[in-house]
Amino acid sequence: MTSQPLKGKTALVTGGARRIGREIALQLAAAGADIAVTYRNSRKDAEQTVRDLQQVNRRAISIQCDVRSEESVRKAVSACVSFHGRLDLLVNNAAIFESAPLEKLSLEQWDALFATNTRGPFLVAREAISHLRKSQGRIINIGSLGGLHAWADHAHYCSSKAALHMLTQAMAKTFAPDVAVNCVAPGWIDLGESGGEGAARHFAGKTPMRRNGTAQDVAQAVVFFATASSFITGQILVVDGGLGL
Repeated sequence: MTSQPLKGKTALVTGGARRIGREIALQLAAAGADIAVTYRNSRKDAEQTVRDLQQVNRRAISIQCDVRSEESVRKAVSACVSFHGRLDLLVNNAAIFESAPLEKLSLEQWDALFATNTRGPFLVAREAISHLRKSQGRIINIGSLGGLHAWADHAHYCSSKAALHMLTQAMAKTFAPDVAVNCVAPGWIDLGESGGEGAARHFAGKTPMRRNGTAQDVAQAVVFFATASSFITGQILVVDGGLGL
């Protein structure tokens, strides 16, 4: 494999302004791809990510997008293709994570997570598929270990990600043979955020690999699906250091 297997290709990363989405964008760029990142509220972070992508000689653009909105998604995909001239890879990363006791969970909380975590990837994929078919492209959804294992106080999050896993497999059947569709399901990911030190120590102790995952671990799995054989489709790749075993 060449050092830049994605050279000449374009990737759209939803929620790519910061955190895991930003790292995905940076690693896809390192593999040679030009990048479009979407953001909802994090405009300054998105602009900084674009500058960083440009520093490694990648063409990059940031696009405001609310993945819950058909119109917003349509405009974002159009802006991406207008800027880059093509679309080869879609990474559905934009998501909400929230804790709430199930017996106190409001309908608004339930609907909000499904709107972003499940409806969002559906809307973006539906809008992007005609472009991806032209390029024999790929879709990579970002699921969660929580979509495979029930987590207390995260019923709505776990359910939304379980639905995304099934949507991944339905997409894989529907969009074949032109487009491969896979999913990366991270476990506990330590993003170095303040206040999370206790949880980080707890999960590292429970993880067979004796450490927590990083954004780089998740991004490397995305690059794998972006560059591997297109015969790999409909797969859920758990990136959790063995936490879910």
